[in-house]
Amino acid sequence: MPLADCRLIDLPRINDPRGNLTFIEGGRHVDFDIRRVYYLYDVPGGSERGGHAHKALRQLIVAMSGSFDVHLDDGRAKKVFHLNRSYVGLYVCPMMWRELDNFSSGSVCMVLASNLYDEDDYYRDYGRFIEAAKAA
Repeated sequence: MPLADCRLIDLPRINDPRGNLTFIEGGRHVDFDIRRVYYLYDVPGGSERGGHAHKALRQLIVAMSGSFDVHLDDGRAKKVFHLNRSYVGLYVCPMMWRELDNFSSGSVCMVLASNLYDEDDYYRDYGRFIEAAKAA
């Protein structure tokens, strides 16, 4: 899939003096049923996360608190997205190498995933990912 298929998605925001609310509905705000939710937190300064691609998994990545950068690479083009709003998600399509870095103090990264965890869905070696991306 081309990098152009990955995009920022504005999520609904209900503003209220008592505190704002944002919600995400599978099949409505993302084009997949949400099968798994996980989040990264307490990431030490200077650390990186990710460093892999998925063969079929689709994801929505949201900075719930703080900020971080998401580096995407489809084997032909690269792009960096800076996430820092809890009402904006980054849709990441399959066959996209991703690396996350530049985590601010106290940041929380939430990921909504289209499938349950499956180790066979991963490319963890960049060279093998590039070979598969070029063959697609």
